[in-house]
Amino acid sequence: MAKSSADDDELRRACEAAIEGTKQKIVMSIRVAKSRGIWGKSGKLGRQMAKPRVLALSTKSKGQRIKAFLRVMKYSTGGVLEPAKLYKLKHLSKVEVIANDPSGCTFTLGFDNLRSQSVTPPQWTMRNIDDRNRLLLCILNICKDVLGRLPKVVGIDVVEMALWAKENTPSVSTQRNLTDGPVVATVTESDLKVTVEKELVSQAEEEDMEALLGTYVMGIGEAEAFSERLKRELLALEAANVHAILESEPLIDEVLHGLESATNCVDDMDEWLGIFNVKLRHMREDIESIETRNNNLEMQSVNNKALIEELDKLLERLRVPSEYAACLTGGSFDEARMLQNIEACEWLTGALRSLDVPNLDSTYANMRAVREKRAELEKMKSTFVRRASEFLSNYFASLVDFMISDKSYFSQRGQLKRPDHADLRYKCRTYARLLQHLKSLDKNCLGSLRKAYCGSLNLLLRREVNDHKSFITSS
Repeated sequence: MAKSSADDDELRRACEAAIEGTKQKIVMSIRVAKSRGIWGKSGKLGRQMAKPRVLALSTKSKGQRIKAFLRVMKYSTGGVLEPAKLYKLKHLSKVEVIANDPSGCTFTLGFDNLRSQSVTPPQWTMRNIDDRNRLLLCILNICKDVLGRLPKVVGIDVVEMALWAKENTPSVSTQRNLTDGPVVATVTESDLKVTVEKELVSQAEEEDMEALLGTYVMGIGEAEAFSERLKRELLALEAANVHAILESEPLIDEVLHGLESATNCVDDMDEWLGIFNVKLRHMREDIESIETRNNNLEMQSVNNKALIEELDKLLERLRVPSEYAACLTGGSFDEARMLQNIEACEWLTGALRSLDVPNLDSTYANMRAVREKRAELEKMKSTFVRRASEFLSNYFASLVDFMISDKSYFSQRGQLKRPDHADLRYKCRTYARLLQHLKSLDKNCLGSLRKAYCGSLNLLLRREVNDHKSFITSS
């Protein structure tokens, strides 16, 4: 038999050189072929796609703990080994021998920490069954010694591997004549590096299995005796079963009584739950009704608040300031109070304009309060226009009478004086803005004012003409 690559010291040294600096110790290194198969499909393995790889088992001590790793190494362009993959044996969950390979030398290793479990794991093909068993046995021994557990093994019998390990562990017996007699020493060769001290199946378990298998190795003559024995045991089991049933009848009655009591309790509970369900349904309906009324009240409250705000704005628009009302209804038209009268006129003009439809919502225009306030403002306007017209008419007449009675405005004896209307224009200019507001309030009032002004001015002009006529006649 050719020498296994697991015994190649040069390969081991190459692996140690590849992981130099990692503080890891190589336990085993062996050459394999890596390939990809298709799950669940039979057929030949794609050996034409196989790639040479080296699997190396390594350990690392960290205090009292020992970590085990499986390293995959590949050959670089120059034929030097370099690390390709690193797996932690603590994540090894499955060892499966591929059934499609008739040689039995191909297997896969499943790890539970891979990112994508749907990707087909690589298949490793050994040179022969011995190399396969040697590598897998070493992996299982490390898992048992270091991790204290074994991964799931599929496609190979663990007992078969244990027997193979025992058969492939040669022993050398040496005897020495001592005073106590001959001593037999068992020496395990270092080149195999397969340990059987910690077997996967213990010696006691192996003896039990051999005894069990020995009971089935019988001749044809023993079959009838074995059949009779089975019949007797079956009758004994049935009799024991009947006795057990008869003995357990009181217990069965007690259990049935307990079940009946539990059934009654369940029925009572179901009835109570039905009553509670009806009450809860009524309460749910009441709560829904209350929530509906509450929502309506909230909506009504919001609407009332918005309505009050709008009404406050409308009332603020309809409110007449007391100082303006006093000026418009009974105030004086003296020059000192003329500014207040002008402000009152401006406010009255704006108030009347704000109550018109373009400036006021049509929904408010027909309200009784708005109509009454508009009538009040119209009455106030007519009162103010009437009072102002009477005042201006009297003012023009009194001003002209004053100028006519004052002789300083006319020619004296022997001295002709040019008529001067500057004082008249100055005093009338004081009420110019009042006339403009009267025009905006009521255009019809301007006719009487023009007539009064022109009549008074004609008296003044006639007086001046007569004065000049008398002066010319006397001279």
